[in-house]
Amino acid sequence: MTQSALPMTAVPDPQYVMSAEGHRIATYSWGDEVADTVLVVHGFASSCRDNWVDTGWVRDLTRAGFRVLGVDQRGHGLSDKPHDPHDYTMSALVGDLLLVLDTYLLDSVHYAGYSLGGRVGWQLLVDAPHRVSRAVLGGIPDGRPLARVKIDQARAYAEHGTPVEDRVTQNYIALAERVSSNDLGVLVALAEGMRLGDADPDPSRPPQQPVLFATGSEDAILERSRRLASSAPHGVFFEIPGRHHFNAPGSRAFRQEALAFLGA
Repeated sequence: MTQSALPMTAVPDPQYVMSAEGHRIATYSWGDEVADTVLVVHGFASSCRDNWVDTGWVRDLTRAGFRVLGVDQRGHGLSDKPHDPHDYTMSALVGDLLLVLDTYLLDSVHYAGYSLGGRVGWQLLVDAPHRVSRAVLGGIPDGRPLARVKIDQARAYAEHGTPVEDRVTQNYIALAERVSSNDLGVLVALAEGMRLGDADPDPSRPPQQPVLFATGSEDAILERSRRLASSAPHGVFFEIPGRHHFNAPGSRAFRQEALAFLGA
């Protein structure tokens, strides 16, 4: 069965959590509220629907007996989209997730994050270790969204439609424009905000929980991901066959590996 033919999971109306600065963060819940919860957090320029619903993750997790709690990170999906780069520091993104867990009265959850969601997940595991029991971190350490693109070209395109010459920048713009709710100017602000602090994960201070690291075999960050996994005392690594950074979330092999790990 092709991905486009997968049975579609209905997306409920979002329930909003208010961030410390007053930004609305959209959240979604599926499954039995008393079941073990998996908090799923999407990547840069994506959304909960794009990363986890349309790819079959929510369907498979709920079939396996988990409750799934999804989030549109600030700047994405149906969450608020502030334009100030200072609204997109790592501490702000982690703080949003802690507020979500507090609002849903969840002391501890499993975690699944991809790309930016993987990077934020690493920091959540390190800063609040009692809140996450085990995690799947995909497409990490790609912790600086748009780090490999020309910010000035991306901003000129977003504000004035100026053609982009750099190929990597073109690829990220195409990724952003793929999701109709995205605001490219906001995503440029997010990229700038992530550069205000230590956006890359620190291998000298790794998560202590069991963590499955997963990266596509065609992803440029593959070997860095493998090394990062080796820094975690309870980390294991899975190479997602035949996938690059942008299409890895749709891999059935990745989903199956993650389900087995989260259910261990």
